[in-house]
Amino acid sequence: MLSQNAEPSADPFQSLRLQSLVEGQCRVAIDPQIGLTTLLGSCVAACLWDPRRGIGGMNHFLLPEAHNGGEDGLRFGAFAMEQLINAILRETKGARESLSAKLFGGGKILAALGDIGARNGDFARRFLKDEGIALVASDLGGTRARRVMFHPASGRAFVRLAPERDAARLQDVESRRMNQSAPRAIAPARDDAIELF
Repeated sequence: MLSQNAEPSADPFQSLRLQSLVEGQCRVAIDPQIGLTTLLGSCVAACLWDPRRGIGGMNHFLLPEAHNGGEDGLRFGAFAMEQLINAILRETKGARESLSAKLFGGGKILAALGDIGARNGDFARRFLKDEGIALVASDLGGTRARRVMFHPASGRAFVRLAPERDAARLQDVESRRMNQSAPRAIAPARDDAIELF
């Protein structure tokens, strides 16, 4: 856990206006009263911010890369990371090297999905390293879903393991999304079939 409280029921983000993200979304907060939150299983959320300017944001991606070009780009790591970085830099007029990052998620909550969570986490760490962005904290892996809250103005993050009811719902959603994103085999042409170009 990144943030520990003496009182487990205390919510350090209760005074903020929370905006929720779902898979395929990216948000940047300029207002210091805004917090960002999401529920993660095998997906990864990257929280990036410029500590000097107090502006940052969060993304939530499903897979490291798309299997075909027709899919919603923000659901995939490379596009989601670039979108978040560019949105923050537009607001701060800063450089990538001035950003700090925290990564969350990448769990193995559904055996049928294989180790996609680990692949997501590995991708995000490698991406940040390649871009010269400091990874200052992470909570990746494990077998439980987690709720993440992030305050872009301060860079503070709070992670709470999700209740079982949320984890079960998330497993169902992720399983359906993975099936939608799986590469589709092209059936071989029959000998008597007409092929159009």
